[in-house]
Amino acid sequence: MKFFTGRVVKRAILLFSCLMLLLASVCFATDYDQLFTDANDAMAQGDLPAAIALLKKVEFEKGDESGAFVRSRMQIARLQFALKDMEKASSAAKEVLAVYPDNSEALNFLASVKQEQTPRYQVFIQDCLRFLPQLLKGAVMTITLVVCIILISPVGGLLIALGRISTFKPISAVCWFFIWLFRGTPLLLQLFFIYYGLPSMGITFKPFTAAILGLGLNYSAYLGEIIRGGIQSIEHGQMEAAKAIGMTYWQAMRRVIIPQTYKRLMPPIGNEFIALIKDTALVSTIAMVELMRSADQMFNAYFNVTALILAALIYLLFTTIFTFVFEKIEVRAGIYENR
Repeated sequence: MKFFTGRVVKRAILLFSCLMLLLASVCFATDYDQLFTDANDAMAQGDLPAAIALLKKVEFEKGDESGAFVRSRMQIARLQFALKDMEKASSAAKEVLAVYPDNSEALNFLASVKQEQTPRYQVFIQDCLRFLPQLLKGAVMTITLVVCIILISPVGGLLIALGRISTFKPISAVCWFFIWLFRGTPLLLQLFFIYYGLPSMGITFKPFTAAILGLGLNYSAYLGEIIRGGIQSIEHGQMEAAKAIGMTYWQAMRRVIIPQTYKRLMPPIGNEFIALIKDTALVSTIAMVELMRSADQMFNAYFNVTALILAALIYLLFTTIFTFVFEKIEVRAGIYENR
């Protein structure tokens, strides 16, 4: 009987001890929760030093399931970072690493502190070296698109212009409809229709082909109207004089009328091709990896505005070069008129 009573007493003592330990852990957790609450209140009032002092009361305990110690030290690190005290911010993060060497949050925070302490010009240079290779690959694709459209659209525009002023009504009507359609709808919608809409009709294009087709048709329509205006700006007497010496209509157009339009066409055509450089950014919406898409991908990956700044500088460089080239062509085309 005594043995049985002793066992009951021992079990009761053991159960009481477990309950006390559980109650103590709950009390500590509650105390830590209260500390975090008080610290958040202090931060809301703008008293960061008081919040840091409260959070420092959280001590490391073995088997800390709630992660209160890590939370407190990382919060202290962020607050010290906000106060521009990088040394104390690093110390708080290192307290976490001393206990948990592989803590990714603390490691990433120390890397951010190191970057913050690096001079701005060095950070910009490092970002440029990191982003430029990918941006230049995208820039090569942008230039490839521009060159292809420059070769395609003037030919298409000339054919449309000649058809537009043709006396054969069906051809003139078709060319008018083409211009009306492609000038009256957004280029982005045209690209979407070619790349996403046509597959539903059984016609599928790769991104590069769809980009060439969309940009080529759109710019052919715009250049068609520009060229038509240039041709019709030449005095009607030029055509009559050409016919008087025995030229046919097409011979007169090729040898007399069209050569005289070069100087008049250079400024508006140059403007169109400069706009083309910027419009190539729209092909990023059809999975075409060119300059704008490359910049957007890197910005979304790193949240670093340097990628967008570099892309803007590359676009400015391209437009500057094209502006200079077309000014030289314009001067060259009008050399005989300037004599």
